[in-house]
Amino acid sequence: MAKDIFRRLINSIIILFSFFLSPESIQGWRPSPHQIANATAPNDIGVSKKYEGSSDFVHLKYHMGPVLTENITVHIIWYGTWQETQKRIIRDFIRSISADIVKSPSVSGWWRTIQLYTDQTGFNISRNVRLGEEKTDRFYSHGKSLSRLLVQSVIKTAILSPTRPLSIDTKGGVYLVLTSDDVYVQDFCENICGFHYFTFPSIVGFTLPFAWVGNSAKLCPGFCAYPFAVSNYMPSRKPLTSPNNDIGVDGMISVIGHEMAEMATNPLANAWYAGEEPAFPVEIADLCEGIYGTGGGGSYTGQMLDGDDGATFNVNGIIGRRFLVQWVWNHIFNYCTGPNALD
Repeated sequence: MAKDIFRRLINSIIILFSFFLSPESIQGWRPSPHQIANATAPNDIGVSKKYEGSSDFVHLKYHMGPVLTENITVHIIWYGTWQETQKRIIRDFIRSISADIVKSPSVSGWWRTIQLYTDQTGFNISRNVRLGEEKTDRFYSHGKSLSRLLVQSVIKTAILSPTRPLSIDTKGGVYLVLTSDDVYVQDFCENICGFHYFTFPSIVGFTLPFAWVGNSAKLCPGFCAYPFAVSNYMPSRKPLTSPNNDIGVDGMISVIGHEMAEMATNPLANAWYAGEEPAFPVEIADLCEGIYGTGGGGSYTGQMLDGDDGATFNVNGIIGRRFLVQWVWNHIFNYCTGPNALD
């Protein structure tokens, strides 16, 4: 027992130390069109809320539920029509989460904030995140317009497929449903760009943490792929250059990171969140929505990085990949943090 306590203490100290590493060169502030201070969005199945990262009014609590302390395996369902180049970008982001030798600031450095969260026994969220099995549903088995509950049916179809079904992974497995740019999901582009929850045994047969994220390239890039696309009501703003030359997928990366962070810390809606009602949780990524660097908050994304090719990003990944990933709430510092922070 004493050895376990000492190991957990050392693990947390190592994670905390990483926040004091210095970042690269910076880019100026950028306004976000959908960041509205103190405004909320309806939430019935894991919808994100819009909150500024203010330490004065946040009361994040642990509600004693499980978090993902076991090795995390991400199983992907590609729903609709996807190019292989698009799949590679997303795979590389997931593989970057646990990558050790990556130029700072890194995706793994961003994940260290999430690792600070523990379960009731003091075990930290796992640093080991790996890519699991994949399933492509290129025939749109449930149509091109999905309700949130139908997203669970997409998972059921994948795990019960007569050919190469996805494994039913109840120990550290999470399921990522990614819809192509010609698929509409309930409330997409109106209030949400993605959500996470857990499957209902009455629909899927098992309780499995899952997230959905949509490609907004055709439907609402100015909302879900900002700052790589800008809405018409902001004619004075110019879109930034996306780091992987795909506005829709580069916009998805930040949403995937948002939902991954919340699945890890609140997989069954009874662990880490602010507020008293688990059906309307304010989670660790909700608290920092739209913040990508120092100075972020309100209508500003914060200071980001510029590549030599003019692309905007804030973290590095494997094989030279670069990504723009939203910051998350650090419950020890009681503020939004990220590996590209200036202070």
